[in-house]
Amino acid sequence: MPTGVIINVISVVAGGFLGSIIGDKLSDDLKATMTTAFGVCAMAMGISSIVLMKNMPAVIFSVIIGTLLGSLLNIDKAIRGGVGKAFSALHLNIGGDSNLMVTALVLFCCSGTGIYGSLTSGMTGDHSILIAKSVLDFFTAMIFACQLKKAVCLIGVPQLVILGLLFFSARLILPLTNDMMINDFKAAGGVVLLATGFTIMKVKEIPVANMIPAMVFAMPVSWFWANVLLPLL
Repeated sequence: MPTGVIINVISVVAGGFLGSIIGDKLSDDLKATMTTAFGVCAMAMGISSIVLMKNMPAVIFSVIIGTLLGSLLNIDKAIRGGVGKAFSALHLNIGGDSNLMVTALVLFCCSGTGIYGSLTSGMTGDHSILIAKSVLDFFTAMIFACQLKKAVCLIGVPQLVILGLLFFSARLILPLTNDMMINDFKAAGGVVLLATGFTIMKVKEIPVANMIPAMVFAMPVSWFWANVLLPLL
């Protein structure tokens, strides 16, 4: 039973719904302060994952190659365009801020914590990682909904699909990994979360979705570095 996944999805939907109701009642200063706070929290989650890194060259290579591939494929633009068309078809207002919607999608659906938490939950039945993520996601969804309104609630759909697939495929994926590979995978996800934090805080607009392929490369590159390249050095 994907308990952790379900709790995480409910937290985003509930937070988005509540934020769409009370958003107009919150002052702009409070919204700005809370947005900064959640940006810092995303960065803190990223840093906590990065410190688990076992093979720095492998993680850096994964991030560079993954971001390069994502940029060549222009994943961020494709997602942004898809988001705009989807919500236009549904006659939902996202405040004209498709960049913010893409950031929300990446944060809720593709973060290292969410992906790793879903895999761990599916393999071991330990839902604690996703439950901890749900607490932050609830309040983060509230802040996003102040600008994106009820459109945030619909993020629960792709989130359920993505995290659900990871949960049910966990028994196929995790036996092929080891602790070193998982930690490097989390570190690559941490870099993506760090970039997400900068984007949320509007310190630097980063096309975060273009960095997602880095997480695909992380584990195989980590294995190749440790088992093939490192013994040759």
